[in-house]
Amino acid sequence: MTCRSPLGATCMGEGSSQFCVWAPSKRSVEVHILSPQDRIETLHREEHGYFQALLGGVEPGCRYFFRLDGNMERPDPASRDQPEGVHGPSCVANPFFSWEDEHWFGIPLKDYIIYEIHVGTFTPEGTFDAVIPHLDELKDLGVSAIELMPVAQFPGTRNWGYDGVYPFAVQVSYGGSGGFKRLVNACHQRGLAVVQDVVYNHLGPEGNYLRDFGPYFTDRYRGPWGSCINFDGPHSDQVRRFFIENALYWVGDCHVDALRLDAVHGILDFSAKTFLQELAEAVHEEGERANRRVYLIPESALNDPKLIRSPRLGGYGLDAQWNDDFHHALHTLLTGEKAGYYQDFGLPEHMAKAFCEGYVYSGEYSSYRKRRHGSSSKDIPAHRFVVFAQNHDQVGNRMLGERLSRLVSLEGLKLAAACVILSPFIPLLFMGEEYGETAPFPYFISHSDPNLVEAVRQGRKEEFAAFGWKEAPPDPQEEATFLQAKLDRTLRGKGDHRVLYLFFKELIRHRKDIPPLARLSKDHMSVSIFAKGRALLIRRWSEPEEAALVFHFGKEPQDIDLPLPRGAWIKGMDSAEAAWHGSGSAVPGNVASEGWVHLTLAPHGFLLFLKEKET
Repeated sequence: MTCRSPLGATCMGEGSSQFCVWAPSKRSVEVHILSPQDRIETLHREEHGYFQALLGGVEPGCRYFFRLDGNMERPDPASRDQPEGVHGPSCVANPFFSWEDEHWFGIPLKDYIIYEIHVGTFTPEGTFDAVIPHLDELKDLGVSAIELMPVAQFPGTRNWGYDGVYPFAVQVSYGGSGGFKRLVNACHQRGLAVVQDVVYNHLGPEGNYLRDFGPYFTDRYRGPWGSCINFDGPHSDQVRRFFIENALYWVGDCHVDALRLDAVHGILDFSAKTFLQELAEAVHEEGERANRRVYLIPESALNDPKLIRSPRLGGYGLDAQWNDDFHHALHTLLTGEKAGYYQDFGLPEHMAKAFCEGYVYSGEYSSYRKRRHGSSSKDIPAHRFVVFAQNHDQVGNRMLGERLSRLVSLEGLKLAAACVILSPFIPLLFMGEEYGETAPFPYFISHSDPNLVEAVRQGRKEEFAAFGWKEAPPDPQEEATFLQAKLDRTLRGKGDHRVLYLFFKELIRHRKDIPPLARLSKDHMSVSIFAKGRALLIRRWSEPEEAALVFHFGKEPQDIDLPLPRGAWIKGMDSAEAAWHGSGSAVPGNVASEGWVHLTLAPHGFLLFLKEKET
């Protein structure tokens, strides 16, 4: 590739800007400058189908289209700013920002406690700037990283973000790149890392003009979103460059600490060296150059440990992975649901294996898939898995978008919180989960094409067929569907909601302060099933200290003989106590074990014991 200029429009100072675009199938490419003075300039063709030119009289704020073969005008695929939406002209962005995070070097992955946010529904204003006043609250809760659902420019003003069509342009209704950088800067000033969700497996349907420029897509593979992105066919080097340069934009220009890679199982790539491997190398090199810890965290439905295994062991070198199996095992034990993909779960053994290994399905037969699924993750370190009781998918892909707070009792919410936060993995909380937010999080869009809107409506109905849900899903196009998803943060100070918030806060404090719980290690942990399969005992240790966690999934009180090692044990936390609005606990504050301790477990109860140090 001879074109080393950054893709898109780059402000070079002194009133000039560099333009670079890839359009291999076009004979000519021009820039139609719309403001401040209407004019057309020719770009020079370079090797491999790139066109570029350095143009004077083009400063930040100038709007432009690329004109292809003299007649077709399209926005810039690598536009940094789309002030008039996905169909409007691109805008030369101002690269200057007064960063104040020069002493920020990131945090170790093992210290991540992630809080997932949808910018549009997190506050009434729905902007980046509106998030900033709440960062101190999140810091006080114990969160160490916020994760933003995709913010690349999408059609309209209401969207989950996975319909983005300009990967470099930050959603203008959220506050654009300026607002995004202010939020990142504010996070770093408070010691919070920022994870940005990016989508490299597809682009949205409306405003997606990439086909007009070149073979960004291939018809050799088909995925849930249609033709797959061309990561391994002819011209795929240039397609890879586009998305890798986008990742480096988030890390370099925007100071993001980690990228969550959406649904990488939708990236079909049979190259000897895959796009994901190349992406990992480039992003980690950029982190080293900037002297910052930078991570890649894929979402995948494949249960393939190769994603997060070291390249030295034949892996792709990504840093951690969302683990849906942990969620499914926990959700089915709490709710009893068995429809759809939940049919593969529901036994305590599934939860135990999730704690021990990570993946529940590591080659076993999956009834849902009607085939064997997954590979073993026994050798994968615990800090390479992200676990959760809720996230945008697991809430929003329900028929009505119900949160867990609508499905289980306060006791169930406390039990779920304890399982996630006191696991040896990286915990993720979905916004509002910490106080039991009741607002649903249904799927919503604001497309302008009526045919596309109807296709989305029908697609949602078909998606729910496997679950057997009878209700009609909320209309994703209606503004009311979006508005009902707005958080009601006033709940945090009321009744059970306030107690749940304090419970979360105490769990996070214990995770950080108690050495056995702070040590993210599968090798320093044991898991036992007891109480006729209705409870788990998780022992975790960091010599000479030891902690014992009891998770009871039974709906009735249960008398049990708990296998605790000999010695004195202090009760560190008990979800059944009145202080946590429990029904009352029969477990004493101190117990002496001779190998077994007789206890009465409360329904959906959680206990934490700490072994008293021997003198």
